[in-house]
Amino acid sequence: MFWAGSVSVNTGEGTALDRILGLCGGRGPDLAFEAVGLSQTVDLAVKSVRKGGQVVLVGNVAPKIEFPLQIAVTRELTIYGSCASKGEYPACLDLIANGKLNPAKLITATAPLAEGAAWFDRLYKKDPALLKVVLVP
Repeated sequence: MFWAGSVSVNTGEGTALDRILGLCGGRGPDLAFEAVGLSQTVDLAVKSVRKGGQVVLVGNVAPKIEFPLQIAVTRELTIYGSCASKGEYPACLDLIANGKLNPAKLITATAPLAEGAAWFDRLYKKDPALLKVVLVP
């Protein structure tokens, strides 16, 4: 799913790249977050960003994928890897199961996806009142 303001694009459709580029005036977005980890979605993220753009790889369904290296190099893209957890899942699940951790208390707000840009702006500016925000499509 690609999100730009209040517009979403089904990335499973063959026209996703054209639609994304069209939403960005043909230039492509400055930044793409890829959170699935499949060859197809990584390829779409790399192909969609503008020259000099950035791609953040968040998820990884498969340990290895095909990566469009030539596109990333010739378009001078910056690729970041992001891991939300480094093996702490079992300990966290135990804390939740034993009632020592209530994940609901970590969620500051639940908001419509259309308001995502405003919430991300507040999170980026390190609003001290916010911890986690869940965006609902």
